[in-house]
Amino acid sequence: MEIDAILRLTAKPEIHTPGTARMWDDPYISKHLLNIHLSPDTNLASRKPASIRATVDWILSRIGAQKLDLLDLGCGPGLYTELMAAQGHRVTGIDCSANSIRYAKEHGLKGPHAVQYLNQDYLLADLGENKFDLILMIYTDFGVLLPDQRSALLTKIRKALKPGGIFVFDVANDREVLPKVSPPHWDCQQSGFWRPTPYLSLSNTYLYEKEKVILSQHVILGAGDDHTIYRFWTHLFSHDDLDVLLKEHGFPQQTYHEDVLPPGDTWNGDNVTFCIVKP
Repeated sequence: MEIDAILRLTAKPEIHTPGTARMWDDPYISKHLLNIHLSPDTNLASRKPASIRATVDWILSRIGAQKLDLLDLGCGPGLYTELMAAQGHRVTGIDCSANSIRYAKEHGLKGPHAVQYLNQDYLLADLGENKFDLILMIYTDFGVLLPDQRSALLTKIRKALKPGGIFVFDVANDREVLPKVSPPHWDCQQSGFWRPTPYLSLSNTYLYEKEKVILSQHVILGAGDDHTIYRFWTHLFSHDDLDVLLKEHGFPQQTYHEDVLPPGDTWNGDNVTFCIVKP
């Protein structure tokens, strides 16, 4: 590929320009993602087991002792759902990754405490009406969604909650923005995370300061002109930003918490805001 073409591919795009593929839909990459989800030694893909257990305990301590109907949006391989089901709650998990859902079904609880796992894109799925006491969306997935996606999902969540139901989610907040912007990283592999064949990965992080958005972009080059672009948008929020967004979509009651996760880096500790909201 000509150098001019590479420069065009790696240039900062207009905000919210989509990539050419999603890694969750790729059978090869999704296997690597599942392994990262399950690794106890990293906060990538999922948080470490101690943080997951602490998060589940923190959420349930604010809900009460009654047995609830729960929905976990983007449940992955069931790291949160299984802990909640083990405490007697009736749990549904939904995720677009077939590998993650397959693993969750194979390794999850059996019998009366078994989680109902659905291999669907929650942006497209029918979440029902007056169905759940608690809906979860953990690991800052809410901030990955584009504005129109967030709007549509909040409408569905409000409809799916029972009267008195609660929506709990977390976001990357707008503290320490600049440390979240990583320097460019280029890597050449015979075989690796992105492909089983030789490739060059060109990774860049871009800040859209006015919109409080960070783009993590990965351009994967193969032989000739073969290339794939993966783009991951992270929206940062203040309490005021969330107040406006939630009230616009029928959630007038909310509390914010920055004391759930242990400190570690700019994506943990008090850089992550947990939100508890009610219609």
